[in-house]
Amino acid sequence: MTGEALRILLVEDNEDHAELVKRNFAEHHVANTIYHVRDGEQALQYLFRQGKFASAADSPKPNLILLDLRLPKVDGIEVLKQVKSSPELKAIPVVVLTSSTSDKDAIKAYSSYANSYLVKPVDFAKFTLLMKDLGYYWLAWNKNPTASRV
Repeated sequence: MTGEALRILLVEDNEDHAELVKRNFAEHHVANTIYHVRDGEQALQYLFRQGKFASAADSPKPNLILLDLRLPKVDGIEVLKQVKSSPELKAIPVVVLTSSTSDKDAIKAYSSYANSYLVKPVDFAKFTLLMKDLGYYWLAWNKNPTASRV
C-alpha cells in the first residue's frame, strides 16, 4: 500500500506482541507511523497531550488506536471509555486487540463503543494474516474522517 502515512497509536504492554504488530505492518507495506505506549496511563497522557506527550509534534492525533485490554496502571476498558467520551477523540476508530476470548470482555468493549474486537491468534501465521487484513481494512479500505486531521 502507498499513500500518506497514517498515525497508529499502539497501546500494548507486551513487547513481543508490539514488535509483531510493527513488523507485520511494515512487511505488508501498510503506510503508517506507529506510536507505541506500554500502559493505559501513557495512552491517556498521549491522547490528551499531557506530561511528556504535551507537544502536538511529539504526540500527533492518531488515525487509529490499537488497544490491548489487560494493561498496567489503567486498563484498556477505561482508556476506551475516556477516548469515546471525549469530543476531540471519539471519532478515532479504536480496535481492541487482545488475547482475551471472553464474551464478557467483548461485551464490555462494545458497550464502551469499541469499533472492533479482535483476538490475537496464538499461531504466528494466523497473527500475520490478521495484521495484514487489519491494515488493509482500517487504513486503506475504510473511510476514516480523522485521516486528514492532525
